[in-house]
Amino acid sequence: MSLLFSCNVVKRVKEGDHLITDNTIVEDGNTVMTERINNIVIQKTNSGMRKFFGFPLKLHIYNLARPNIDSILEANILSDSLKVKRNISLLSKKQFDKFIDFRKNFNSWLKRTGEAPVIYDEDKTIKTANNLRKYYYSKGWFNNEVTFEAAKDSNKLAKVTYNVVKHKPYILDSLNPIISSPAIDSIYPQIAKNTLLKKGEQYDSQNFENERERINTLLRNSGFYYFGQDYIRFEIDTIKTNHKVQTELRIANRIIRGSDSITVTPFKVYKIREVNVFTDSNFNNRFKAITDTVNYKNYNLYSKEKLRFRAKALTDAIFINKGDIYSDLARSRTQRYLNDLQMFRYPDIEYIENEEDSTLTANIRLEPKKKYSLSFDPEINTSNIQTIGFSFGTGLKIRNVFRGAETLDISGIAAIGASKSRNDPEAAFFDINEFGGNIRLTIPRIFSPFNTNKIIPKYMSPSTSINLSATSQQNIGLDKQSLSGIFSYNWFPSKTVTNNLDLFNVNFVKNLNTSNYFGVYTNSYSSLNSIAEDIGYIADGEELYDDTLSAPYSPADAFIDDVINNNTSLTSSDDDYSTVQNIEERKERLTEDNLIFSSSFDYKKDNRKNIFDNDFSIFKWRVESAGVLLSAISDLSSVSKNEAGNYEIFDVAFSQYIKTEIDYIKYIDLGRQNVLAFRSYAGIAIPYGNSNSVPFAESFFAGGPNDNRAWSAYNLGPGSSNSTNEFNEANFKLHLSAEQRFNIFGQWHGAIFVDAGNIWNVLDNVTDEGATFTDFSSLKDIAVGSGFGIRYDFDFFVLRFDTGFKTYDPSQESSNRWFRNYNFTNAVYNIGINYPF
Repeated sequence: MSLLFSCNVVKRVKEGDHLITDNTIVEDGNTVMTERINNIVIQKTNSGMRKFFGFPLKLHIYNLARPNIDSILEANILSDSLKVKRNISLLSKKQFDKFIDFRKNFNSWLKRTGEAPVIYDEDKTIKTANNLRKYYYSKGWFNNEVTFEAAKDSNKLAKVTYNVVKHKPYILDSLNPIISSPAIDSIYPQIAKNTLLKKGEQYDSQNFENERERINTLLRNSGFYYFGQDYIRFEIDTIKTNHKVQTELRIANRIIRGSDSITVTPFKVYKIREVNVFTDSNFNNRFKAITDTVNYKNYNLYSKEKLRFRAKALTDAIFINKGDIYSDLARSRTQRYLNDLQMFRYPDIEYIENEEDSTLTANIRLEPKKKYSLSFDPEINTSNIQTIGFSFGTGLKIRNVFRGAETLDISGIAAIGASKSRNDPEAAFFDINEFGGNIRLTIPRIFSPFNTNKIIPKYMSPSTSINLSATSQQNIGLDKQSLSGIFSYNWFPSKTVTNNLDLFNVNFVKNLNTSNYFGVYTNSYSSLNSIAEDIGYIADGEELYDDTLSAPYSPADAFIDDVINNNTSLTSSDDDYSTVQNIEERKERLTEDNLIFSSSFDYKKDNRKNIFDNDFSIFKWRVESAGVLLSAISDLSSVSKNEAGNYEIFDVAFSQYIKTEIDYIKYIDLGRQNVLAFRSYAGIAIPYGNSNSVPFAESFFAGGPNDNRAWSAYNLGPGSSNSTNEFNEANFKLHLSAEQRFNIFGQWHGAIFVDAGNIWNVLDNVTDEGATFTDFSSLKDIAVGSGFGIRYDFDFFVLRFDTGFKTYDPSQESSNRWFRNYNFTNAVYNIGINYPF
């Protein structure tokens, strides 16, 4: 088998050449797995040689191509005139030419898609060894030794081993600053307090580079406008120092290069003399004269037309202040904030030196975007409730609405569709419709009667958002109308942290067609119908349904009333009685109108450096409180309660609950395009006061392509209950996932994963023991799914296909939960965009 494999992969390897099958770096007797070090090897093996079970797929594809396809076609077909004539008479001249082109094009495709064999090259191996020496030298092993061995066999295969002997490392000792400019020398003691070059640590050239960047950043933010990293130099001495590194830090004077001379002068601190803001700078009006000038808090605002913005709206976005020393940080913050306003194209900041007094004039040039922009979004779609649907969305963006750089977004959507359940031939074909509108006002500051600058300074890019929306649906679910309004603040304390505070979030949902509940939740109806037949409430083959009635499912409602009022043969000790009771409880909750008045806070810390970073963590926390204000107002105003003992506003009992969610994601880079990813999530929503349950929209579900992939969405839980509901939900959730991702070849990636978790009811009105979380013993009902996935990376998104198997199913009997349906027949297949977490 190995011989066959060898012969196959070396199919295109010439005599005397050898295919590299393995590169190994051995460091002081131990094999190195670190990707950073292995990437130093210049001659990589073919893709898949050490992955995908040692099967170099791209090499095999390349080997399928014929290196001399033109000669082969000429010798086997084109040179034989009789064969050519027979083919032409059989296929036609045009089809024959297409066949020849196809053979050539397919051969070229095999070469492009495949990968040519990587042939051992001793010169490249020597260069790799030299690069390894440089790398270990940069990490403090100045006396390292690197040798290599190339093991070649008779099957044209070669394995290369690089042997590294590090020897004793060099340790940092003294750091002596030699600074030419007095102004820099005077502040260096403060800079040196946080130096990255610590005495007693091992030498690392990267620390020296980072220290150069740190010093440069601090000096550039301390007024030294003309300073740059090139003026910082480190000189190290290791001669007869007993493996100690003695360092001199040299910071030179400024060099001014003239046309025919060079001047050396000490660096000096520059201050900002004035700040000029040109508010309508663009190509078309470049020759126009300035007609409008405003001086506001030491800022000069110039406009060639009437000034469109209030002065404060612009100056609040500028961190460059008259009289301050020059700072790169002030410049970058100004650039970022002006971009965040989304009012201008490419804000430009220029500094001009005033030589007579060593000051700078800051000129900020702004080119406003168009005040109005319009967008359209037409769609054609199908779903599980409609055969075809058409929707049209449109949006209008209005910039600088109140001259304070505010943005007003107005959007709307109209949709019609033909339902799959349509059975009335006289009814309109398009019997589904949805209409909605949204208005969003974004204010680039904290809109508040209180001064929040000390708590949320403007460098955090604070903004206020006011959002109002309304939707109406017909023949979708229970049909509903909804109104919502949000007043929120958003700010960024650092590059990694995002905060959002929904000060007020009001959501009102009115269900318009509650009599069609069992037409939507058909599984519940089927359970009722089966129970009614079993106890003789209806005859076999009959239905709890009468299409001659205006509410055809009213017989099902009547059956529920009869069961609960003990007007049937069922008693409270019967399982079927409990089933009917649970169906009624769920129906009441899902058909009730909802009024949610809440406040929430979201915290997110994401330390991912860029999209290529595979060693990072993300932490998210959310806390929400609903109904507190309405409850306090109701208590103070002595509003009467309804029959259920709850306060109502506009004839709707408002929701009252506390909800919190914690989500943590961790990526670990294992090297060689292998990543281990973890996710842990916990969420709970506890009803109290005016509510004994959480609204459906605020509850949790489990399963689906981004959750436990062995169950489809809404299909898992609650707890150990074997629910047949279309949408299983509860108010407490735990979820854990672990996934190892690896490269197969090229843009194709694979994954193996394990998902665990479930949902439960806790501290609400659900009484089903199997669905409730009572104590830690309920953790035995955590469902476990496992499986594998294939992904294709398109660079800008990832197409994902995952297969999940039910490894531990809590809905089964306790003795038969592990691997009961662990097969492809009962697997769940998920298609998703991008990674699940």
